[in-house]
Amino acid sequence: MTARAADRARYDRATAHLDAPVAIVDLEAFDANADDLVRRAGGKPVRVASKSVRCRALLERALARDGFAGVMSFTLAESLWLARSGFDDVLLAYPSADRAGYAELTADPKLATAVTVMVDDPAQLRLIDEARDGGREVVRVCLELDTSLRLLGGRVRVGARRSPLHSPAEVADLARAVARRPGFEVVGLMAYEGHVAGVGDAVAGRPVRSRAIRLMQAAARRELAERRAAVVRAVRAVVPDLEFVNGGGTGSVQHTAAEDAVTEIAAGSGLYLPRLFDNYTSFRGRPAALFAQPVVRRPGVGAVTVLGGGYPASGAAGADRLPVPYLPEGLRYDPQEGAGEVQTPLLGSPADDLLIGDKVWFRHAKAGEVCERFDALHLVEGDAVTATVPTYRGEGRTFL
Repeated sequence: MTARAADRARYDRATAHLDAPVAIVDLEAFDANADDLVRRAGGKPVRVASKSVRCRALLERALARDGFAGVMSFTLAESLWLARSGFDDVLLAYPSADRAGYAELTADPKLATAVTVMVDDPAQLRLIDEARDGGREVVRVCLELDTSLRLLGGRVRVGARRSPLHSPAEVADLARAVARRPGFEVVGLMAYEGHVAGVGDAVAGRPVRSRAIRLMQAAARRELAERRAAVVRAVRAVVPDLEFVNGGGTGSVQHTAAEDAVTEIAAGSGLYLPRLFDNYTSFRGRPAALFAQPVVRRPGVGAVTVLGGGYPASGAAGADRLPVPYLPEGLRYDPQEGAGEVQTPLLGSPADDLLIGDKVWFRHAKAGEVCERFDALHLVEGDAVTATVPTYRGEGRTFL
């Protein structure tokens, strides 16, 4: 029996009492992945990206382990909710226009101490001030650096379109603008190199493309390390007691951690290890989060149909954004239908051994997004479900 076949047998036994659709997290795999992130971080704390987990119980499980510290959130409403729930170090990774949320933040000393907001434009400061509604608490601010690699005099750009702040002078200018404005304090700097951390460098069946990605990423790492260090020096000249410099992501942990200027690493997807992280040469993890759909039809030889399953991930549309049929091994989508809203045909010889009601296990393309489809995660240890915990959705929280 292969390791994957053994996992399937365990998951089927563990969930035999549960009807699919059902989602699980294998705690042994989750903990092993957590340990690997800490190892790769080389002594620097790992801040957990909540968008990649979307379950308070599992955020708490990660943060209880040595080597993890703080949460990186994705909306202001989520940040405030987490802070009220006892998370005392929440970095909002994206600028917000949530005026009601800012009014709450600036009126509550506990929230203002626990939550740090992201800023890359003076207009965001004005919006916060306009939203205060009498709130006088000092707002903790993190500045975001654009990490994109610019070539040919800026005519070619590699990387996500995030912050407009690219040079040390631009970031330092905003730091001075914040320092001059009453009610704000710069405490951190963030730079997320998504074109390194979030792009696999070993694309199956694409050796030329994979080599090109590796060359790009090596150049991007060199350029960013030098520029990030210069930015940190420029900002520290304005804010000598800067608390943290955050960088990285699951795919770049060890590279980002090697930079002296970086004080902490952000990661989250590596805990669940979705399918997009199979295409990396720099690390290997264990799939921890899976979901199962039930077989409801057997339309012919070498084919079964499961209920639902059309859970595409965000990003540029493509086959790599679809969940992948994982267990039993050897199933694939019908190219004429793909993953369906209500039903999904699957092809392959393993289909002939599946009966009505059997479970087919999938891995989502990305990490936390699968939690938007399920109210609960069943936590598996060995061949038993030892706990069932709510996702954000299960707690009635759909922030985006």
